[in-house]
Amino acid sequence: MPEITSITPQQRDKTRCNIEIDGKFYCGMKLDTVLASGLKVGMSVDTDFLSHLQLESEKLTALDKALKHISVSMKTEKEIRAFLKKKGYLEEVSNYVLEKMKDYGYVDDETYAQSYTEGASKRKGSRLIQLELRQKGVDEQIIDSALSALTDETESAKRCLEKYMRGKPFDQATLQKAYRNLLSKGFDYDTCKAAIESLKNGD
Repeated sequence: MPEITSITPQQRDKTRCNIEIDGKFYCGMKLDTVLASGLKVGMSVDTDFLSHLQLESEKLTALDKALKHISVSMKTEKEIRAFLKKKGYLEEVSNYVLEKMKDYGYVDDETYAQSYTEGASKRKGSRLIQLELRQKGVDEQIIDSALSALTDETESAKRCLEKYMRGKPFDQATLQKAYRNLLSKGFDYDTCKAAIESLKNGD
C-alpha cells in the first residue's frame, strides 16, 4: 500500500500542507484536516481515502478559488482543471468544482470559443485561432462552429498589414516581411496575398 513520505506546510498558505506519497507530490490538504485524520509520515494510506478527505473538506474552498480565477477573464474547462491541479487539488475535487461551475453557467467552452474567436479575429487569422483554442482544450467541433462564423478574413489581414507597414518604407523587401508577418498571425496564403495586392493597388 502507498506510504506517506512527507507532509510539509505550503509556503504561500500556512493553513495547508503538501502531502507526498512514495516520494512524489500527491496533493495539498488543509492542516486541520491532516491533524483531525491522524495523517503522518510513514503511514500506509489508501489514495482513495485521501481523495475523499480532500473532497469533503476542501470542495467549497476549491470552488471559491476557481470562481475568483475566472473573475478576470473567461477560462476553458481544461484551463480550470490545470489551475486546480497546480493548487494541489485532486481529480474528484476538480470534477465537483467544474460540475458546479457548469450548473452556474460559469464554464461553457462553446460560449468561450465564440467570444474568443470574435475578439481574436480582429488581429489574427483562423489558423492561429484554431491552434490556440486547441491548446486551451476546446473540442474540435466547437472550434469549427466558432470559426464558421468568420466571413472574409481579408479585411482583418488588411488592418494588420496597415499597422505593420506604418512608418516603414514601401519597398519589396518590406512587403515580403509584411507577408511573413501575416502568415505568422495565422492568415492563409491567399488571404495574405490579397491583402498585399490591395495595399499595392492603394485600396
